[in-house]
Amino acid sequence: MSTSVPSSHDGHVRPAATTTADRPADTGRRPRRGSAGGSLARIAVMTALMAVLGLVPPIAVAGVPAPIVLQNIAVILAGVILGPWRGAASMALFAGLVALGLPLLSGGRGGLGVFAGPTAGFILGWIPSALIVGLIFWALTSRARPGLGAGRVALGAAVAGLIGGVVMVYFFGVLGFVGIAGMEFGAAVLSMAPFVPGDLIKLVVAVILIVGLWKAYPRAFR
Repeated sequence: MSTSVPSSHDGHVRPAATTTADRPADTGRRPRRGSAGGSLARIAVMTALMAVLGLVPPIAVAGVPAPIVLQNIAVILAGVILGPWRGAASMALFAGLVALGLPLLSGGRGGLGVFAGPTAGFILGWIPSALIVGLIFWALTSRARPGLGAGRVALGAAVAGLIGGVVMVYFFGVLGFVGIAGMEFGAAVLSMAPFVPGDLIKLVVAVILIVGLWKAYPRAFR
């Protein structure tokens, strides 16, 4: 509320300045960063990226019941960019859409039948793998925030991607080969060898993309 006080110079009455307490409270709510809507949108974008990578034809490997695909590169991107939980959620959404019959896997595969096949370990393993990537990346970079440099981002993404996006994917793939395809454990482990060169290349590509995005738009990593 404004009050009036007399002026000491001319005797005229002038209104006193309105104080902060006199002003009406601002009851409007401002959107918060990291809102549920924003999180869902980012999860959907990463799921869409998985679908786009699925358009690239798979490369068959002789003697191995799983092809080489590009989609596992998105596991690394999801964990690092979205964080552990949203990254895992994007992979879970992708697996759910595949289960509903959408042909989103490389080679146009989809439906519940793929989860009864030898590649089920890889597909389902993408979910915890993205979670592990995100947890490792955060653990390696959290102390350096907010002044996180590109070198630290590259190192964190490389280590997290190697452990969570390559080794852990192999782990779940081996479980699928043993449990579903009936392979011996040793043979299943050795069957991962043909994937190593390509996966290391994909890891390098993922790190380059992550560092580029960090430099261009670091707010994406939250």
